[in-house]
Amino acid sequence: MNIIQMIAGEFNVKESQVENTVALIDEGNTIPFIARYRKEVTGGLSDEVLRNMDERLTYLRNLQERKEEVIRLIDEQGKLTDELREQINEAEVLQRVEDLYKPYKKKKATRASKAKEKGLEPLALTFREQQADAGTPEELAVPFIDEEKGVETVQDAIAGACDIIAEMISDDPDITAAVREKTYETAAIETEAVNADEKTVYDMYYQYREAVKSIPNHRILAINRGEKEKKLKVK
Repeated sequence: MNIIQMIAGEFNVKESQVENTVALIDEGNTIPFIARYRKEVTGGLSDEVLRNMDERLTYLRNLQERKEEVIRLIDEQGKLTDELREQINEAEVLQRVEDLYKPYKKKKATRASKAKEKGLEPLALTFREQQADAGTPEELAVPFIDEEKGVETVQDAIAGACDIIAEMISDDPDITAAVREKTYETAAIETEAVNADEKTVYDMYYQYREAVKSIPNHRILAINRGEKEKKLKVK
């Protein structure tokens, strides 16, 4: 990832302007100082552009550091493939990196991990394949009954397999991304007053609903403050 090229493209400025600005920032100069006294170096970039550029620089550097860390952590487990490395390196946002890392992150004991310890993962994989001629879930579960492992009934085996499948789906980065995108496109934020009779600065949010994809940042911040101050309930 070439950070200089990315920022230059996003802000529609020359790479030399970005390089000079980054050098000034790395030297410890503040944005107000750069905007006022280093116009000849930055090519006349405004205070606002410089601030946005500084924020983007920080984000992209953090993104690159996290990519390298995640690649190292997965590689230490012996599970890093060329395809996975490429997916991580191509990620454009931190959330995508975390989604890709999630299946490899060390977890506390879960119902799924306990079910795997009971030998139910093959049953879960069979269920997930959904082959019509494989047999009923009950028939498939019978060979996995093992009282010593705590799988005493067919229902125990099926429940454990379902726990494993649920975790598989939860850990799948593509499914996670699709659900997040669908939620963003269709979800809405709804708020109501904790006490409708009380007059506050949050009056406009006492009976309020807005699509997630269109709500501006300042309204999100206001709703968060109202909820924190126990003036609003967020549904």
